[in-house]
Amino acid sequence: MSRTTGTSTWTDLSVQDLDAAKAFYSGVFGWTFRDLGEEFGHYAIISNADGAPVGGAMSVAGMTAPDGTALPVGWDVYLTVDDADARLAAALEHGATALTPVMDIGSDGRNVMLKDPTGATIGMWQAKGFEGYEHTGAPGSPVWFELMTHEVDAASAFYTAVFDAQLVPMGEKMEDDSFRYATNGPGESASWGLCDASGVMPAEATGWRFYLAVDSSAAAIERIEEHGGTVLDGPIDSPFGRIATIADPEGATFQISAMGEAAAEG
Repeated sequence: MSRTTGTSTWTDLSVQDLDAAKAFYSGVFGWTFRDLGEEFGHYAIISNADGAPVGGAMSVAGMTAPDGTALPVGWDVYLTVDDADARLAAALEHGATALTPVMDIGSDGRNVMLKDPTGATIGMWQAKGFEGYEHTGAPGSPVWFELMTHEVDAASAFYTAVFDAQLVPMGEKMEDDSFRYATNGPGESASWGLCDASGVMPAEATGWRFYLAVDSSAAAIERIEEHGGTVLDGPIDSPFGRIATIADPEGATFQISAMGEAAAEG
C-alpha cells in the first residue's frame, strides 16, 4: 500500500438513473464510464478526459436500507486503510456504526461503509490491485475533500484514533472560537480538511464533500446549467480557487474549484 492510512482515495456516486447521470457528468466534465459488469452490479469506473480514474458510479434504483427506506442519492468519500477489518473494529469501538460488512471487490481491494459518531458517512478502502483515483489536479478530477461538521472535537478524536489523522490547524484561531479549520497533514501534504460548520450550514447539511477541478468557473457553471444541474452556492473567491456548490439533476451535491482563478490572500 503506497497511500498512508487516512488519505482520501476514492469517491463514488449513487443515483437512481445512472444513464441520466452519465449524460450529465460527461457533458459537464468530459467523463467516461466503464461498466464492470453484472458481477459488480454494473458499477462503473469514471475516468476524466485524460483517461485517469476519478471515481465510480452505480444505480441504487430499487435498493433499500435495512429500515426499508430507499438508499439516498449522493457522493460518498473513502479514506485509505491498511486493514479494513481492524480499522472497522477500531471505528466501532470509537462510536461508529457499520453500514455494510467488509466486502472484497475482486482483486482490487476491500471496502466498508460506516457512519462516524457525528453522523457523517465515510468509506474505508484497503487497496490491493487498485489504489484509487489519480492525483492529477486536471479538470474533472478531485482536488480536495473535507468534512463539514458541528462536532469538531468529536470528529477530530474519531479520525485521529481510527484513521491516524494528523490534524493541523489552518491559520490563526479566532478570538471567539467561532470558526475552526484543520487539514490532515501540513501544507501540500494535506489530503483533506475538517471544518467547523457551526453557523455556516444546518446540521442536516453537514458531512463529507469533495471538490472537482475546472478551468473556468463561468464556463463550468454554464455547462452545469445547460445539462440540468443547479448552482446552490457561489461562485465565491478564495485563495484556493473560485468555488461553487453544485447539485446534479438528481440532487447529489459536489463542489467545483477553478484554481486558476484563486484570489490573492490579504
